[in-house]
This record gives sequence, structure tokens and C-alpha cells, in this order.
Amino acid sequence: MNHGTHPEELPTEVLDDVARVVEAEVTVVSHLPGGLDVGAVRVELASGANAVLKAWPWERPNQLDESLRAQKVVKHMRGRGYPTPVCLGVGATATHTWQLMDFVDAIPAPELTPSLVEQLMEIVELQAGQASEPHDHWSYAYQLATGQESGQDLDPSLSRAVAKLPGYSSAVSAIVERLWLMCADVPPPQEAPDMVHADLNPRNVLVRDGAVAAVVDIGNAGSGTRATDLATLQWYTFEDPLDGARRRLWTRILDLIGWEQAAVLTATKILTQLEFPIRQGRHDVIPGVIERGHRTLDELNTLR
Repeated sequence: MNHGTHPEELPTEVLDDVARVVEAEVTVVSHLPGGLDVGAVRVELASGANAVLKAWPWERPNQLDESLRAQKVVKHMRGRGYPTPVCLGVGATATHTWQLMDFVDAIPAPELTPSLVEQLMEIVELQAGQASEPHDHWSYAYQLATGQESGQDLDPSLSRAVAKLPGYSSAVSAIVERLWLMCADVPPPQEAPDMVHADLNPRNVLVRDGAVAAVVDIGNAGSGTRATDLATLQWYTFEDPLDGARRRLWTRILDLIGWEQAAVLTATKILTQLEFPIRQGRHDVIPGVIERGHRTLDELNTLR
């Protein structure tokens, strides 16, 4: 289920602002599946073309700047063949920021398959050397995994929440301590050469007839190492028949950045996977995250 701005909840001033920016009347058609933090609606433009509109209540002073950065990343990456929808417009009202993207007639991947993983690994290679905006996810991952400052704090509220995770329970404390110990002596990354999607999970992969049709939700994209996105895919491969795909992901991650930085990215993934359900009050999810986290670390340790 989506949470956030539903069609019936879209303020009239948001639709009016979208119409002003794109110079066309905008009509809400339906609520779209997929997404967690923010709902998406399908809209129709006066030309008859369909588009996807997302609107966020103002929460941070730089929220519009973030959307403008994402718009630049989309334009840059589409020029290099990256399959993400065209950004048709970005804007803000007194209460919301919004993005309008081209509509892709496909559905979020219900699950990963070996074929989808292979396709996505090829798509991630398009990100190599394509960092275009200074939004360094690699340094931020280092900060979360080690507790040491490194570059810009991309999300101070998340950083504070992760630091408090050991207080949740003894089981969470045990895995967090294991992560911090594993990453304690890792040096900070020296460069951030690649474009990073930063949320390459199955919900953000649109598929049609078993093929990747689009990669969406680039709102937090920036720079770093493309291994960040491979590590996210890896998290979702702990079910049959994906063992072979997960091994290929491990191999590629280690080839790109080595064991120590792979440990940093793995630790970051586990920490954020713990923080989100705790923040949402989904306490029943935590044991499964802890179990998968320990299994991930055990696999990584065998590859050292």
C-alpha cells in the first residue's frame, strides 16, 4: 500500500502549479501502485499524454533543490541510455514540492528473478563514471557505518536515528556492534566517480513481459560508487532461485571496491533496513531483518 499524497488529497494549488509549469491542463486519473513514503498519481495532460505526479509536503528547506538535482541527474543519465522516465517538470507551492515524470506502461517488479538481476547489473554499469551532482552517497555510507564524519551529512535525522539503534533491543544492539566493529578500521573513500540511484529495490524497477522497462524514483540520486546499488540488489536476493545471482553480485561488488568498502556498504544497508521499520513502528519485521543481516555478514566474511 502507498502512503503519502493520495489523489483525493492532492491540493488544488499543486495541480494548478503543475499546469502552470507544463502549460497544459492536468487531470488526475488514478492512484498508482508501489512506493512507501510518497504516493504517486497518474495524471492526463491536455494533449492526452499520461504522466506520473508525486507531491511531498514541505519538510526540509532544501527540498526543492533536491528535486532540481534529481531532474539534472535524469537528464544526464537519459543522455547515456539509462532507462529512467523523462522529467517533465519540478515545482513547489507554499505547502508542497512536486515532480512530474513521463508515464511508463509497466508494473513494479513483484520480485527479483535471475534474469532481472542480470538486466539490472547491466543497467548499473551505465552509471560508471557518470557522477554529475555533488551528493556523495559513498562518504555518507562511511559515516553511517563507522560513526566518523566524512563529507556532507545527507540526512542528519537518519544519522541520529542510526546512532540510537543499539538502544532498541539487545538483538539489534548485537548486530549493530558487529557492524561497527567490522568497519572500525576502514579508511574513508577517496572519490565518488559514479552515478548512484540510492534506492534500487524491486518497487523502483518497472517491468513488462519479464524485461526491465524503467528504473524510477531517482529523487535521492547522486554520486558515489555504483556498488551501492548492487549492494541494495544483493539484499533482495536471499530467496530461491537467486543464490547464483547473489554470488555474481558479491563478485562484482568486491571487484569494484574491495572487501573493506563492501563491508561499509553492507553495514549501511543493514542499518537503514533496521531503522526504517523501527521508525514506522513495524516491530514484527525486525527479527527477519536481523536474521538476514547476520546471514549477509556471514557470507561477506567467507569472501574475505
